[in-house]
Amino acid sequence: MEFFLEVLIGGLLSGVMYSLVAIGFVLIYKASGVFNFAQGAMVLFAALTFVSLVERGVPFSLAFTITLATMLLLALCVERWVLRPLANRAPITLFMATLGLAYIIEGGAQALWGAQVHSLELGIDDVPLEVGGLFVSQFDLFAAGTAAALVLVLSLLFNKTRIGLSLRAVADDTLAAQSVGIRLPHVWTAVWAVAGLVALITGLLWGARVGVQFSLSLIVLKALPVLIIGGFSSVGGAIAGGLIVGASEKLAEIYLGPLVDGGIENWFPYVLATLFLLVRPAGLFGERTIERV
Repeated sequence: MEFFLEVLIGGLLSGVMYSLVAIGFVLIYKASGVFNFAQGAMVLFAALTFVSLVERGVPFSLAFTITLATMLLLALCVERWVLRPLANRAPITLFMATLGLAYIIEGGAQALWGAQVHSLELGIDDVPLEVGGLFVSQFDLFAAGTAAALVLVLSLLFNKTRIGLSLRAVADDTLAAQSVGIRLPHVWTAVWAVAGLVALITGLLWGARVGVQFSLSLIVLKALPVLIIGGFSSVGGAIAGGLIVGASEKLAEIYLGPLVDGGIENWFPYVLATLFLLVRPAGLFGERTIERV
């Protein structure tokens, strides 16, 4: 039982890392109704910018501030030169725009900082910590605490601020929101700025875990089952989906992996996501589409 609990807790804490990636997608989807394929590239760009500044002797806090300002500037450029000209276009058009944007950001990161692999230290060692007789990763606990604080801040932003209320109005009905004076470019800029902050925090945590390298942008693929299970339009769904994916893949690897010679951890979340598509296509917390005949 202790071993089962350790695997379960380890999986849940790992799932928090997936949730951080998924939150960035949810923010953009709620504001524009499009799957932002560039989120993974934004995570890479943020992590690569930060670690490159630190390696050049810039203090941690100043490097974080400069990187955050860079991500905010990137958000402004995306809104002005990508989203605004494509306003009210079909979702597939916006999706293709974010797909092209992903390659542009990756190419810009490589041209600016190079393509070598970097190691990133946040001062939190990935060592087991005994809690109530169970051994839990100290780094996973730190990541979980960071994610919880981020979700709390986002909840306050969406529910207690004017821009948050505007975002919710745009998510419900874009044309109705514009008709009452809500300026869509301002909302999009704010959302992409918040998504940039999420990308920065995600990039730091994932970069400290696996290293800052160009494969870091591929974590977008890991967010897909999280979004399908939790729902594309819910921050809480992203958290729940991440926990489900993290726990299920670890348990499946331990208890089902030996039956198929292992290696089940990488593809089991997609099997689970496929089952959700068959049973509950909108996800646990997603908005259902009602068709009227």
